[in-house]
Amino acid sequence: MTVLELVPDLEPADRPAPQRNWKPVLWSLPPLLVVLFIAVYPIIRVLAESTVTPTGRGTSVWTDVLGSELFRNALWRTVSIAVTSTLGCLVLGTFLAIVLAFVPFPGAQVVGRLIDTVLTLPSFLITLAFTFLYGTAGAVNVLIGRITGNDKPALDFLYTPLGIVLAEITFFTPFVVRPLLAAFAQLPREQLDVAASLGASPWRVLRQVVLPEAWPALAAGGSLTLLLTLNEFGIVLFTGAKGVLTLPALIFTRGIVTFDLPGAAVLATVQVVLSLTLYIGYRLVFARFTGASRKES
Repeated sequence: MTVLELVPDLEPADRPAPQRNWKPVLWSLPPLLVVLFIAVYPIIRVLAESTVTPTGRGTSVWTDVLGSELFRNALWRTVSIAVTSTLGCLVLGTFLAIVLAFVPFPGAQVVGRLIDTVLTLPSFLITLAFTFLYGTAGAVNVLIGRITGNDKPALDFLYTPLGIVLAEITFFTPFVVRPLLAAFAQLPREQLDVAASLGASPWRVLRQVVLPEAWPALAAGGSLTLLLTLNEFGIVLFTGAKGVLTLPALIFTRGIVTFDLPGAAVLATVQVVLSLTLYIGYRLVFARFTGASRKES
């Protein structure tokens, strides 16, 4: 009789229960608490503040804020500026990424480094640079005035919605360029050489070979840019455009200037809902593109 035969079979109830390893749970608690304190708690406070009805106000604060024409104008202005700026960033960013990736020229690395440098700057510096260049007393208007002899500024777009859009395109275009450059770097050069050897024109290679591989990166960069432009406050504030009031600027006015905290909380809640909706849409689009590319491969 062997040793194995002498050992009785253990019933499932007699077997020792596996011990749980609590170390991963303990390690995850500190970052979880930090996220709850920094992100979740302020959102809960904002939601709670938005339900407060100030003394002397007969209707709900939600009805007063969302039913006002000021809110509707700010919402339309916010969405229109964000969408226009994002489209401009997509067009300009795609062009710059294609040139930097496929058109070798002296100084290409320097241009790429300059694009990366813009990512490290605060947004209001772009507005100050636009003021020094295109303001009523900016360098460009002074130069045009000296050439034409006209004292009136030739360029007067800085303090309009167009000025805000151009400033946001200048600042947020690198967020489109960087993902596209990373996607182009992973594209096999042999695939481009084969397409060119078969007689395909550069435009056809770009349209049928390069861009299909870059759709996930383009969707990611465009979604991120749309989120950032939707919540941009510094460029709008420092531009000082007359009659241009976005949701972030309106939140600042209601919460800091007039000290209407319930009204500001309602606006902030709307801003959070818009941002989360865009983020969920971005995740769905990105998952669809990545799933389609995996099926093709």
